[in-house]
Amino acid sequence: MLMRTNLSGTDVKTGSIALHSLQKRYGSAVAVDDVSLSVSPGEFISLLGPSGSGKTTTLMMIAGFEQPDSGQVLLDEKDITRLPPHRRELGVIFQNYALFPHMTVAENVAYPLRMRRVARAEVEARVRRILDQVHLGALASRRPHQMSGGQQQRVAIARALVFDPPVLLLDEPLGALDKKLREHLRSEIKTLHKEVGKTMVYVTHDQDEALAMSDQVAVMHEGRIRQVSAPQDLYRRPADLFVASFVGEVNLIPVKLKSGIAYGPAGEKLPAARWPDADRDATVCVRPEHLRLDTGAAASLHAIQGRIVGRTFVGDATIFEFRSDSGLQLTSKVLNISIETMLDVGDVCAASWNANDATILTE
Repeated sequence: MLMRTNLSGTDVKTGSIALHSLQKRYGSAVAVDDVSLSVSPGEFISLLGPSGSGKTTTLMMIAGFEQPDSGQVLLDEKDITRLPPHRRELGVIFQNYALFPHMTVAENVAYPLRMRRVARAEVEARVRRILDQVHLGALASRRPHQMSGGQQQRVAIARALVFDPPVLLLDEPLGALDKKLREHLRSEIKTLHKEVGKTMVYVTHDQDEALAMSDQVAVMHEGRIRQVSAPQDLYRRPADLFVASFVGEVNLIPVKLKSGIAYGPAGEKLPAARWPDADRDATVCVRPEHLRLDTGAAASLHAIQGRIVGRTFVGDATIFEFRSDSGLQLTSKVLNISIETMLDVGDVCAASWNANDATILTE
């Protein structure tokens, strides 16, 4: 376990987490299937996936509320797999916050310290310090029902941090909030992570949350981890078709690779890229913002020829639906910088992309 000085000048504990071949079954259903993962001290990692992907079950096995059928959970290289939750000394924040309604904010936050028999003067000092850190010092005497959802969420964070756990586990903590408040609080959590320096493991089904907040993102599907990468790498270089489709919008183009050339569904030659030399079927992944639509001389002979069949204004951008002459449907997203020059439905054009913006998957 490491001791680090956070941005507030306070020494805090921060730890590493390692999962080795975790497996969990519920009857005949496999919830978590051979999951291995390493989280470095001070790192913010998100477990991202759809409902039923195994992300919450994985978090609950780290916390100790679920026992794996096989595999290990290590905290700072020490096996904690069979330890009960209260002996793991991990901070946990649930989606419903689990605050005590009859207690004030200060009493809620003090509860973990009182259970550890911390001296009263020390309890008061720690509670005051952590409430100031989450901007709730003025609300210490209120009860949960007198607070907004966002304020309750901050109380839950303060209570999880007050006893200085080495790792903080967060299970969809923003899931019950509206979109605008979620966006505000995810920024606050990211800032808080930088300030306190804790290792954080965050469960979410919201890709925007994961990409915006995390140092690393582990994408889960059907109980397995499909890819672990930094957010930018995850988005630009998905490891498989599930990751490409789940994280962001994407154009998936089935192709045949032959002698270093990619041919589309109707045999058209696709724009230049670093195609594998192997002769086989593959899928080209291109994000909508990387798909260019050009007319006239700008339309390369190696681009895909077609026309605009749909146009949708979405505020900061316009979404164009493109159909090639062979019937291939593609989507392009263009920022509304010079909207007066944009294409319109029915316009003939060509679709293309830069070589570095295409990912070729051969699974």
